[in-house]
Amino acid sequence: MADTHSPGPLDGVRVIDLSTVVMGPYAAQILGDLGADVIKIESPADSLHVGAYRNTPGMTPMHLNVNRNKRSVALDLKDEAEHAQALQLIHTADVLITNMRPGALARLSLTYEDLAAANPGLVYAHAAGFRGDSDRSDAAAYDETVQAASGLVDIANRALGTPLYLPSILADKVSGLTIAYSVLAALLYRDRTGHGQQIEVPMADTLIAFNLIEHLAGHTFEPPTGPTGYPRSLSKQHKARRTKDGLAAVIPYNPPNYRDFFAAADRPDLAADPRVNGPTLDTADFDDLSDLVGECARALTTAEWAEVCAKHSIPMAPVLELDHAHEDSYVREGHLLETFVHPTEGPVRTIGIPVKFSATPGSIRRLAPVPGQDTEEVLAELAALR
Repeated sequence: MADTHSPGPLDGVRVIDLSTVVMGPYAAQILGDLGADVIKIESPADSLHVGAYRNTPGMTPMHLNVNRNKRSVALDLKDEAEHAQALQLIHTADVLITNMRPGALARLSLTYEDLAAANPGLVYAHAAGFRGDSDRSDAAAYDETVQAASGLVDIANRALGTPLYLPSILADKVSGLTIAYSVLAALLYRDRTGHGQQIEVPMADTLIAFNLIEHLAGHTFEPPTGPTGYPRSLSKQHKARRTKDGLAAVIPYNPPNYRDFFAAADRPDLAADPRVNGPTLDTADFDDLSDLVGECARALTTAEWAEVCAKHSIPMAPVLELDHAHEDSYVREGHLLETFVHPTEGPVRTIGIPVKFSATPGSIRRLAPVPGQDTEEVLAELAALR
């Protein structure tokens, strides 16, 4: 494993991951990457995830990508003895992350009130689709339903003329990040006061807040000074451009950028256009200018544009093709994809840790476990504490 000499900034923190799918496991993995001891409690009946695998049922790409740096314990929470073992484990924890529905938590005596009585310092992070005090509290939530409920589908419809779902499980991942930073804040509070607390992270609320940063726009003011929606993002020309040999985001942002871009494309007529020779750009010209950028981008190769844009400080990036991500120099140099030999799955690519700490870097200490593989080890540790 990489960076095994660093314990990480969360060394000594124990996290119980009692969550499924992506949001909760992703948050717990981030905490594990930062040094926490993460124990994933999985039901033997539910632990094998659906999807393609190479050697071992349940060891799917999604499982491998959100469950590293964890130990997996198989416990049936409906079995009295195993439920008691789960409770004992939770009582040793600093953090619990769960996305179980409130009714199930109540039936299993796993509400915050149930657990805080024995572990008052517990940081209890409950991930949900919708707020617990709303009429949607028990509604099933998937990334697509949250994209709809948060306005993201409306944004896509206004920009593209089609009510598309963004082709990424954005709601799950943004909410996972929100859980992670919220847990860290609650741990800081606990260190200052000795008190744990309950955190609720509703996906819909998280995505509504996320989307409205720029798209609340004119409705930021009361009464509104204009419509909602960030015009630049909603433009149909807001897209990457075809160069002579590929795709790139080439984003002239101010009049000098446009003039330098058009000059590099050998279009002196456009470089002299009055629309790019004033002190600022008129937003009403954005679509027309973007059309011209699209036409001119084909004049040079992606590498040539990279050189021109670097020289003139024009925002630019080649489009990363995911099939070739492991070959990309930026990805390689940042260790954003690394290959390890998994004990059961053989060689696997693992997503690197994107955040760099100068003193306490995170580390990949364990690859994702086969569900239940650490049950004996963890329960032996628990017995030794009695």
